[in-house]
Amino acid sequence: MSVLRIDDLHTYFETRSGTVHAVDGIDLEVEPGEIVGLVGESGSGKSVTADSIMNLVEPPGHIPRGTVEYDGRDVLSLPESELADLWGGEISRIFQDPGEAFNPTQTVGRQLHDVLRSHRHGSVHPLKRALGLDHDAACREQVVEMLDAVDIPNPEERYSDYPHEFSGGMIQRAMIAMALLCDPALVLADEPTTGLDVSIERQILTLFKDLVEEMNTAVLWITHDLSVVAKLCDRVVVMYAGKVMEVGPTDAVLSSPKNPYTRALLQSIPRHDRPDEDLFVMEGDVPDPLNRPSGCRFADRCPEAHERCLDAHPPRYEAGEQESACYLVAEADE
Repeated sequence: MSVLRIDDLHTYFETRSGTVHAVDGIDLEVEPGEIVGLVGESGSGKSVTADSIMNLVEPPGHIPRGTVEYDGRDVLSLPESELADLWGGEISRIFQDPGEAFNPTQTVGRQLHDVLRSHRHGSVHPLKRALGLDHDAACREQVVEMLDAVDIPNPEERYSDYPHEFSGGMIQRAMIAMALLCDPALVLADEPTTGLDVSIERQILTLFKDLVEEMNTAVLWITHDLSVVAKLCDRVVVMYAGKVMEVGPTDAVLSSPKNPYTRALLQSIPRHDRPDEDLFVMEGDVPDPLNRPSGCRFADRCPEAHERCLDAHPPRYEAGEQESACYLVAEADE
C-alpha cells in the first residue's frame, strides 16, 4: 500500500481579485522507500501541494475537493489532535530555509531533543520545561547518534552549539537529522539544498539517499532543479500551473519525455559540455492563476499545440512506463 496517495486535490486561495487555483486536480503516489521528485517552475503549485498534504493550508486558502491519504487515513478529515501527532513524527518536512526549522535562541541539540521527546516520550509539564528540568539522557544520546549519522563532526560538542554557529552545509544536515529523528514514514523535502555549494549539495544528496534507503522512508522531494531529480529520485512528477503534466520513472522521463512541457524544461538546462550553445528560453509566461485557461495549461507556449488543446485540459495518457497529459500521446497510439 502507498504511504501517500493524493486523488483529485484542489487547493484554492480567495483574494479580492478572485480565486487563485494554486493546485487544480492533481494525483500522485509515493511508495515506502521511494523518492519521488515533484518538479516544475516557480508558481506551479509544488509548495502548496506540500502544505496541503500536511493539512496546513490556512485562510484565505482552502481545499474544496480531493483526498490526501497517508497510510490509508484521509489527512484532510483528521482532527487537530491526530494531526499534531503526525507532524514531525510520522510525517516530517525539510525546509529550504533553516530559519523556518530552527529557533536561533536555542541550541541545535536542544531543539532536536525536544522534537524527539515530544513524539516519543510524551508531553512534559510546562514548568519543568521552563526550568530546564525535562532533559532526558536517552533522548540526548539518540540526537547525538543522529547528528553523527548525518556526518556532523564532533556531534557531542555541536549538540550545544546554536544555529548561527553551523555552516550552511552543516545546518542543512541538522535539518535532515531533525526530519529523520523520529523515523518518519514520509518526508516532504521542499528544495532543501537550494543555494548550497555544488560539492556540498552532492554530499548531502548522497547522504540523504543512503539514509532514507536504510530507513525505508517515503520521500516527496520538491524542486525546480532537474539535475537534482536525476541524481536522487526514483520517479518524477512534473507540474505546471497547478496540473500534473507527466509522471514516470526518472530515467525514462529525463531520457524520453512525452510531454512538450517536460521537453522544454530539459532544453532549458545549460549544457556544461556545450558552453558555446545558446540557452533555450521558453516563450511566454505561466498562466495567470486567477484566470487559468480551460484548455491545456501549456497550450499558449507549446509549439505543438492545435485547436483541440484549447478546448479542455487533456487527461493523462499512458505511454509505456510514463503518463503524459498531452493529446499528442493519444494520437500517437491511434
